[in-house]
Parts: sequence; C-alpha cells; structure tokens
Amino acid sequence: MKETVPQVGAPDPERDTSPILDEDEELSLDRELETGVCYFNGVAYAPGQYVRSGSELLHCEERGVWVRKGEMPFR
Repeated sequence: MKETVPQVGAPDPERDTSPILDEDEELSLDRELETGVCYFNGVAYAPGQYVRSGSELLHCEERGVWVRKGEMPFR
C-alpha cells in the first residue's frame, strides 16, 4: 500500500508552526527548540514524518524543525 504525504496548506501566522529551514541552512542557537516534534498550524508531527505545504516537501527533524526537501507535483 502506497503511503501518502499529508497536504497541510500554507503556514497560518495565527497558529503554532515550527521553523522551516532549507537543507543547507543552520538554525540560530539563540532559540531553544528541542521539542521532539514539529508543529504545522497547531498540529504535531513526529520526527521523520513528511508533509506537503503547497508543492514543497517538508521533513520533520528531531530538533523540532521542518527542513525543505524539494518539491512534489500535485496529485
């Protein structure tokens, strides 16, 4: 069975969303994250999970940040 990647839409500034970084971007150390989960519009996602925001593929990292992994075509 093929696993589907949830489409989460655009980040809502009114709701909790973890930082979204490019693959080569470093996280500023002045922010204490280390939540163990990533949030997107108030919904928690486990480390290792992928979501789509528009056509962007985002990966939840263990530090509690999203990392862009490229783009996916719409299906």
